Amino acid sequence: MPRFFIDRPIFAWVIAIAIMLAGTMALPQMPVARFPSVAPPSVSVFATYPGATPQTLNDSVVSLIEREMSGVKNLLYFNSSTDTSGSATVTATLRPGTDVQMAQVDVQNRLKRIEARLPKAVRQTGLTVESASSGFLMIVSLMSDDGRRDEVALADYMTRNIVDELKRIPGVGRVQNFSAERAMRIWIDPAKLAGYGLTASDVTAAIGKQNTQVAPGALGMEPTTQSQRVTVPLTVDGQLKTPEDFAAIILKANTDGSSVTLDKVARIELGPQGFGTATRENGKVAASAAIQLLPGANAVAVSKAVKARMAELSRAFPTDVSW
Repeated sequence: MPRFFIDRPIFAWVIAIAIMLAGTMALPQMPVARFPSVAPPSVSVFATYPGATPQTLNDSVVSLIEREMSGVKNLLYFNSSTDTSGSATVTATLRPGTDVQMAQVDVQNRLKRIEARLPKAVRQTGLTVESASSGFLMIVSLMSDDGRRDEVALADYMTRNIVDELKRIPGVGRVQNFSAERAMRIWIDPAKLAGYGLTASDVTAAIGKQNTQVAPGALGMEPTTQSQRVTVPLTVDGQLKTPEDFAAIILKANTDGSSVTLDKVARIELGPQGFGTATRENGKVAASAAIQLLPGANAVAVSKAVKARMAELSRAFPTDVSW
């Protein structure tokens, strides 16, 4: 066969050219498959312990998580970090080809074993398990065109109306919100607190007892008399909503009928939930959130999907808000 084409070079060139033309014509019609994932996948655990130092976080939270993470299947290594804002992150890097979804389930099951040993404040905020690349794909920002809305108002709108929508986009692993939503801030005056013979734990206990959701039941439910014909469901407004509601919380009741309320020892106001970050866009206040990819996701496709979703959401934005 080789001798046949050597003796007929023109015929060989014609066949070669025909093959190249056929390949050129077929190339645009071929399906484009994803490139194999080179970087090993990872699963991250995020914990929050408000007011704790990095050393306290490491001793009471991170060390417990690390012991359980050591037994995760296909684990290569893990690294941990804590900061002064009370946040801790433990990231487990797995062998290439590991099913990330199954690895997340494995990590969550292992965290359940130590949940009862974690501090109460950490259990209340919960442990978040997510799988996402370490780098940011893009950052989405909200701005107030006329400056009427401050960073807290923009961040609150971002948290309540946009972050959850972006998390639903296929290929998005995590949406990291850099802005703090609106929250009730209670600034305690230590001198006034000590003057009334109270402690910070007394304030915390009073807020927890007097700001709670109650299930009151109903009037006229069984068992009852035969003459009872009507059942009336009851509703109790147990959740406090305004600074004035919190100001009326009773911290201490005296035998003479007087009482010490929260506004006598603290300043109550609506403000940002945290002060760890601040965002500016071209010198103006803004609220921003970073998009992180799922391992193996198509960055170009996810970027287009995020922009398309933001364009849809922007139709319902307030008139003075842009993105």
